[in-house]
Amino acid sequence: MRYKPLLLTAVLLLLASCTVGPNYVRPAAPLTPAYKEPPSEAYKNAGVWKPAHPSDDRLRANWWELFGDEQLDALEQQVALANQDLKAAEARFREARARVGYARAAEFPTIGVGSDIRSLRDSPNQPYFPLRSSHATGDFALPVDLSYEIDLWGRIRRGVVAAGEEAQATAADLESVKLSLHAELAIDYFELRSADAQQRLLEDTVNAYSDSLQLARNRLDGGVSPESDVAQAKTQLDTARVQATDVAVRRAQYEHAIAVLIGKPPASFGLAAAPLDSQPPVVPTGVPSELLERRPDIAAAERRAGQANERIGIAIAAYYPSLSLTGIGGFESSSSATWFDWPSRLWAVGLSLAQTVYDGGRRRAKTEAARAHYDAAIADYCQTTLTAFQQVEDNLAALSILEREAQQQDEAVDSAKNNLRLFTDRYVGGRDNYLQVITAQTAYLDNERNRVEIRRRRMDATVLLVKALGGAWTAAALPKLDELTHSSIHRSGASSSRAGSSSPENPQPNDGG
Repeated sequence: MRYKPLLLTAVLLLLASCTVGPNYVRPAAPLTPAYKEPPSEAYKNAGVWKPAHPSDDRLRANWWELFGDEQLDALEQQVALANQDLKAAEARFREARARVGYARAAEFPTIGVGSDIRSLRDSPNQPYFPLRSSHATGDFALPVDLSYEIDLWGRIRRGVVAAGEEAQATAADLESVKLSLHAELAIDYFELRSADAQQRLLEDTVNAYSDSLQLARNRLDGGVSPESDVAQAKTQLDTARVQATDVAVRRAQYEHAIAVLIGKPPASFGLAAAPLDSQPPVVPTGVPSELLERRPDIAAAERRAGQANERIGIAIAAYYPSLSLTGIGGFESSSSATWFDWPSRLWAVGLSLAQTVYDGGRRRAKTEAARAHYDAAIADYCQTTLTAFQQVEDNLAALSILEREAQQQDEAVDSAKNNLRLFTDRYVGGRDNYLQVITAQTAYLDNERNRVEIRRRRMDATVLLVKALGGAWTAAALPKLDELTHSSIHRSGASSSRAGSSSPENPQPNDGG
């Protein structure tokens, strides 16, 4: 008989090690051995297009330093310090991490204590058993309650793991927000510098058209040219001035957008003009299979698929009986003088086993809903992966095509410049009318502006390629699931307010066993 408690304890521990429901296996994602779009000549010459050796080159954490612009570097550093969207994403991660602690609390007993002091007087006229005389008694109680659900089927453990995987997904969401904000700032910055380049080009054009107008007036005064030449030259000059003024609207909008990204009111922020004249850098691309570990949105989708798998196990656990341990102990007395005397002690302990026999199909519906949610999470994961590949291919194609287009545009600018010189000389020599000069001037200005536009598009495509590749982030930077789901999170994790502050390690999918 004395071995029965030990046997019962062993049986309970054995049952508590069981976990019902499917084991999680990372979903298969659509992959390709190589990117479809061919690299540009710049990538070939830089020697970074090496599918066989993807680790030769890596993006640095501050990937924007590739562009070699100190002003951009300074602005990017301010995003992490002051951007409100980033602060909100960081707060959501801390909230998800706190929910892990909330879920994990169910693994431990709940203990409560309270005191009850009452004075009771029985009525002498009470029904059934009237008293001959009334009397009053006291009741002094100090009970300690204990309740504990034994996790027979892994429902609580799966809930803790699911909360940990959601925290990991939220940490990846934080990195996605951070990457998007840095990329958005870089694009807005290059848009602004492109506007500065357009502004300088149009100001130079206004000066050149002013000289052309003066030439037409001199020829009119000399009786060489008709008055219509002066009118055409003035119209051309006025049009260029309008275009130069209009560029200021676009520049102001991008300047305001940058101010908001770095957490400043637009009225307190300004950037001096500096035309865009740099070339886009070469971005190490690696191989397609690396994209699964480099994109934070893919990592978030994969973690949420793992969480959805845990929810299936939680739903299945509802089909099995639940076992709870309850207990009470303390002191109770009718007098405060004997409240804490040893004979005033009380205690009770017991096990309760509960099983739902009929619920009208509620458990079945919940299980089906959990499986459907898991299927949706898998589809989201695969779609996120496909979208990532599309974005990389789109920007690789854009960089390759725009590089060729930039070379062609340089040739077009040279041709237009030579054409303008020839028609200007012919007009001065009296062999052509001024309409030919205006046509040549318009063609030259259009080609110059298009060259600036192509340079901007190349810079934007480079930033978008970095974003499509996931920046310098990897899934190894996610907080470890073990740290999120064990007691160390209460000691070290609570003091950290940034995603990825834990020691990096690849997140391991829960095997459910």
